[in-house]
Amino acid sequence: MSEGTMQLRAQRDPQAKRAKRLTRVLVGAAAVPVMLVAAGCSSDSGSDDGKDKAAEESAASKSASPSPTVKAAAYGKLPEPCSVVSKKTLDDLVPKADSGKEGSSNDTAMRAGCSWDSLDDNGVKGSQFRWLSVSMLRFESDVTRGEGEKLAHDYYLKQLKDAQAAEGAKSLKTAPVSRTGNEASVVSYDLKKKEGTFKQQTVVARVENVVVTLDFNGAGLAGDKTPDAGDLVKDAQKAAKEAVAAVMKANDTSAGGTPQGSGSPSKPASETSSKAPSKSS
Repeated sequence: MSEGTMQLRAQRDPQAKRAKRLTRVLVGAAAVPVMLVAAGCSSDSGSDDGKDKAAEESAASKSASPSPTVKAAAYGKLPEPCSVVSKKTLDDLVPKADSGKEGSSNDTAMRAGCSWDSLDDNGVKGSQFRWLSVSMLRFESDVTRGEGEKLAHDYYLKQLKDAQAAEGAKSLKTAPVSRTGNEASVVSYDLKKKEGTFKQQTVVARVENVVVTLDFNGAGLAGDKTPDAGDLVKDAQKAAKEAVAAVMKANDTSAGGTPQGSGSPSKPASETSSKAPSKSS
């Protein structure tokens, strides 16, 4: 082999080696983006799967969470208001009364009332006036407001405060009333008017989710004697017991028993009425 040929070959060999190395570098460099792209796709896919899975778990958790609930009210209706007091009791309390006057209500299953008035005219000896009123308010359980029994208890306390805050009330007294629903109290006071002195008795009673408010007052007019406050209190308590029993009967429960669906027996009024505010003058 001539010297010129050997020199030319020697020149080609390094070039060939460099060309091979360059080829490997280019091939490797080309492979890197492919791997990165592949890795990127794999990473994105995993991230989407994670988000989807988290969303599915969140949705499942929400669907599994129970909706807010509240204990159902024990009583679902009210009795006919003008029949909650017996005829015998009406003859004793308002002897000269005509049939009761039912109060207006858009929903008698929620609110109802009746009133009676009596004037026993004795001519020159004067006359005896009596007025009796019974009102009932029923509370439904509500998710936002709470259980019907709790709402009724709050209203019971409000009614007592309203009775105790009567304008012009004198000799005001508040006392518990036993065996009349879950809790009951009577507010008594004198109210002087130009016609005479009126003796007012207000009995407020709660039985489960119903509040019964009974007003009874009497006066001796035109010179007749003022009725005895103690007798009027007893009469008012008697009528209130009958009204509460009528509410229980209308909802298929017996007086003094455990209301169906209430889950707990009635508490004596003496145990709960101590919570009611007391006021005297």
